[in-house]
Amino acid sequence: MAASTAAGKQRIPKVAKVKNKAPAEVQITAEQLLREAKERELELLPPPPQQKITDEEELNDYKLRKRKTFEDNIRKNRTVISNWIKYAQWEESLKEIQRARSIYERALDVDYRNITLWLKYAEMEMKNRQVNHARNIWDRAITTLPRVNQFWYKYTYMEEMLGNIAGARQVFERWMEWRPEEQAWHSYINFELRYKEVDRARTIYERFVLVHPDVKNWIKYARFEEKHGYFAHARKVYERAVEFFGDEHMDEHLYVAFAKFEENQKEFERVRVIYKYALDRISKQEAQELFKNYTIFEKKFGDRRGIEDIIVSKRRFQYEEEVKANPHNYDAWFDYLRLVESDAEAETVREVYERAIANVPPVQEKRHWKRYIYLWINYALYEELEAKDPERTRQVYQASLELIPHKKFTFAKMWLLYAQFEIRQKNLPFARRALGTSIGKCPKNKLFKGYIELELQLREFDRCRKLYEKFLEFGPENCTSWIKFAELETILGDIERARAIYELAISQPRLDMPEVLWKSYIDFEIEQEETERTRNLYRRLLQRTQHVKVWISFAQFELSSGKEGSLAKCRQIYEEANKTMRNCEEKEERLMLLESWRNFEDEFGTASDKERVDKLMPEKVKKRRKVQADDGSDAGWEEYYDYIFPEDAANQPNLKLLAMAKLWKKQQQEKEAGEQDPDTDTAEREAGPS
Repeated sequence: MAASTAAGKQRIPKVAKVKNKAPAEVQITAEQLLREAKERELELLPPPPQQKITDEEELNDYKLRKRKTFEDNIRKNRTVISNWIKYAQWEESLKEIQRARSIYERALDVDYRNITLWLKYAEMEMKNRQVNHARNIWDRAITTLPRVNQFWYKYTYMEEMLGNIAGARQVFERWMEWRPEEQAWHSYINFELRYKEVDRARTIYERFVLVHPDVKNWIKYARFEEKHGYFAHARKVYERAVEFFGDEHMDEHLYVAFAKFEENQKEFERVRVIYKYALDRISKQEAQELFKNYTIFEKKFGDRRGIEDIIVSKRRFQYEEEVKANPHNYDAWFDYLRLVESDAEAETVREVYERAIANVPPVQEKRHWKRYIYLWINYALYEELEAKDPERTRQVYQASLELIPHKKFTFAKMWLLYAQFEIRQKNLPFARRALGTSIGKCPKNKLFKGYIELELQLREFDRCRKLYEKFLEFGPENCTSWIKFAELETILGDIERARAIYELAISQPRLDMPEVLWKSYIDFEIEQEETERTRNLYRRLLQRTQHVKVWISFAQFELSSGKEGSLAKCRQIYEEANKTMRNCEEKEERLMLLESWRNFEDEFGTASDKERVDKLMPEKVKKRRKVQADDGSDAGWEEYYDYIFPEDAANQPNLKLLAMAKLWKKQQQEKEAGEQDPDTDTAEREAGPS
């Protein structure tokens, strides 16, 4: 009674709370645990003791226990076929064939679609030389699952191994009624050929090419006839194939195979007729292999010049048909001109070019002219490089430039190509006149750049200055042009002029890349070692933008100036930037500034400076906010990280309250942990007497 009372009074000790939740210094991975378990062999069970059966009673007892185990496994889950197969194989190992059959039949009642089950059943019958039983199983299998090719292969192989050729043939015929895949037909054909039944194989091929009417199967049929010496039959098969596919489904591989067959029979005229017939009817893209084989054939047995003339004339006819059907198909004109240029007189080529450029796009929109203008470019290049006629080249360029509607659009490429041609002909005034006309008619950035580059190569710097002035009048927002102009003046040694260009550039109301321009100006002043000017530039830039990268760059400039007091100035800029960016909504930028400041203090500052910056670093807090879908409906909540800066927290009473709540919670946890030890001692004392 006293013991039970003591037990009743016993208090359940509190679960010790983990005070330090930081990760351990030495981490243990799952891989290490597994390796240790393997080394100590903790999971290895001792092998079961071997049982020696000495009499029939023990054997029957063993059989009964095993059968009960198997039946229990099957009863638990009838659908696990591996249990049935293990059971049947165990019975088979005891030579209990009838019992094994019964198990397989029960398993088939559960899942007759299981292929492995049928295969194991039939293999058992074959291993025990029960041929009729095996036949019966195969018959049932192919009747139940006729699309499983493995059953048919095994069945025919068994019949052939037994020497029952007629039976195997009968099985193949039953299989072919299902129109199986190509490999099945090849197996049947190879079976007949093993027994020298060529006529039967031919009959099978006749059915095969109708069931699977692919070009490769017709070619295999013809090669089968050729291999067995039936050349007339092979030729007839090829002719039937050509007729079967007709003009709508022509395939170059069929004609290549047909031509090679005739080539082997030394029928060279037939080969030519086949190749010509195919080339006349198959499109260029689909007849690459055909053309290649025809060329090889003519190299071997014919006149190459003759075949090239045939191909060129044939292709010319095709291109003529294409350009007649659609005169504005410029890609067809390009192919036609390439063919004509490779094998024709200059007058013929010019005639085709004149016909091509006469097809002016009907709409005055640049996208319709982009392909057309290359006809003129190719024409001019042909006259210059192939025909060696500079005067005609000049006429081509001038005619093209007169044709382009410059008031609506122009092609800078055409003007520049013409100018470069005139320079190659040593006609510099003509080139300058052409580029000047282009800038007057249709100014474009590409034209200005090309003209300036030309004058730079000629070292005409005064002309470059004038061109840059015109260029900047045309496009004052183009920062690259301002920078290039200033760089030119810097190279020429006129620093004041370069500085004036930069000043004029940054005063523009619209600029496409102002940050690049300001950076270039600052780099220019740094190169000139104008520290005070650079500092003023940074101040002017900060009046326009308060971007964090500008502040950091300014601080790094002061640090790298190398003058006395540079560290103090750098620190002063960081402090000024921090004050300025307190009102910045982009907290990541403010964090970036503080990190840059901290890196500076880590390298150059004292301990107190480092501590001061560390106190300014924000706390990373995970928060939640509502997400709205495109239609304005609520799409749930999302988590995001926010930064709380100490300077901001001091001004917000809510954050002060939150910090005090966290401190109170921490104190409560420590108090509870301190009360835990006395409770544990009391519990031990009360449990002692019982």
